[in-house]
Amino acid sequence: MTISVKTSNSQIAKNTLFLYVRMLLTILANLYAVRVIWQVLGIDDYGVYNVVGGIVAMFAFLNNAMIASSQRFISFELGTGNADRLRKVFSISVTVHVMLALIILILAETAGLWFLNAKLNIPDGRMVAANWVYQCSIIAFMVKVVSVPYNACIVAHEHMKAFGYLGILEAMFKLGIVFMLMLIPGDKLIVYALLVLGVSVTMRVIYGSYCRRNFTECRYHYATDHNLMRDMFSFAGWSFIGNLGFSVRDQGLNIILNMFFNVAVNAAKGIANQVGTVLNGFASNFTMAINPQLTKLYAAGDIQGMVQLLINGCKISLLLMSAIVVPLIFSANVLLRLWLGEIAPYTIGFLQLVLLMSLVDCVISPITTSLQATGNIRKFQIIISIIMIANIPLAWLWLKFDLNPYLVMVVAIITSVIGLIARLMLLHELIPFSYSKFIKKVYGRTIPFIFIIGCTAWAVYPLFRDSLTGIIGFFGVEWSACLILGWFIAFNKKERVLITKMVSLKLKRG
Repeated sequence: MTISVKTSNSQIAKNTLFLYVRMLLTILANLYAVRVIWQVLGIDDYGVYNVVGGIVAMFAFLNNAMIASSQRFISFELGTGNADRLRKVFSISVTVHVMLALIILILAETAGLWFLNAKLNIPDGRMVAANWVYQCSIIAFMVKVVSVPYNACIVAHEHMKAFGYLGILEAMFKLGIVFMLMLIPGDKLIVYALLVLGVSVTMRVIYGSYCRRNFTECRYHYATDHNLMRDMFSFAGWSFIGNLGFSVRDQGLNIILNMFFNVAVNAAKGIANQVGTVLNGFASNFTMAINPQLTKLYAAGDIQGMVQLLINGCKISLLLMSAIVVPLIFSANVLLRLWLGEIAPYTIGFLQLVLLMSLVDCVISPITTSLQATGNIRKFQIIISIIMIANIPLAWLWLKFDLNPYLVMVVAIITSVIGLIARLMLLHELIPFSYSKFIKKVYGRTIPFIFIIGCTAWAVYPLFRDSLTGIIGFFGVEWSACLILGWFIAFNKKERVLITKMVSLKLKRG
């Protein structure tokens, strides 16, 4: 039995649109929810929830590695068209994730529970509530782990419309928590933890039900294939090394900052990272739409089509990100004050550096997916992990000579560029891929585009007031410039003709 593989630019465009709508509505709902929850819980309880939940989040290393493994193997089997093999991969993936959830449970209820009660600084009288939060967080995280194979099937089958609707539904549930929290009596922190757990379980049931109705492989049956399970664990093991490198970089730099400065500097970088996370969501929503097709094309043996999709995807991702990043860099001061009111020192500088790093990182996901599609990731994960971990000693040494907190972000940007070059060279070793062609096609036109829209922003920004209406006007002018300049600078004549034909065909179809 076989299944067909269909790759189309229109499908990628539709998937990207649904993912962006999902992300926009989710961000708006979450921003409002966080504001109200902050008011209801108060500073201490909100801090308790975040620090206690952070203990459980530390175990995400294991889950992130398995997410990459499940998505790669499911997408690969879709690309080969072997439905029987696909069903086996899904069932084994479920088994592996149940095992992983049990491992996390053991670790959380031993080392994690000890750390919570013996090491964390919890306010007097809130330890019982903290333990309630901890237990709810463990169960919610286990539910998330077991849901991975189902989510991976939705992404692999490119049902981004459903993925978007379900994401919006989850955001609405979380928004409903806000109103229920204000109505339900009792300890608000415990009530909030229970409500969040309820949403996690509900969404797990909905995702599972959707997958069983729409994908024939999503009916679990116990299957054994020692070679397949070994391959999945091996893939996940090397992915774990890569994820560990990024975690050490992100958390280690915060520790380094705290060693040389104070918590106010950590807070400034934390705010910048929050904005960076949202921005990376913009890029990931596009790359999520093309990543499954990269793996399918490799599995089908269409290496040329895969490389072309990779180049086009990275180019468009960089253009989309630059259209957001450039005006944000110029308006960072006003936007932060409108959002937060009083801002901590160094926040603006950190934010601008985080924005620059997002321009480097926005093309990483498709390249990484292309590397993972080959299944030969050991060398790649080791090298990337070493590069990311190198942030820590380099930042520490630099700060010893020059006590400037921005230097940790400068180091991070430099290592991100090195990591990008390393990925391209490693991909060149595995498939017929020219990194010089990649740089020419992706950066040859986008760098002039970024430079010109940067000059445009520098020229027009002083014309607008430092207010919400002024910022809206500035972004409107800048995005109009991006559309015009992008059409004539970022795309060549052949690409403009192709885009025009696609749009005309779409309009004729209604």
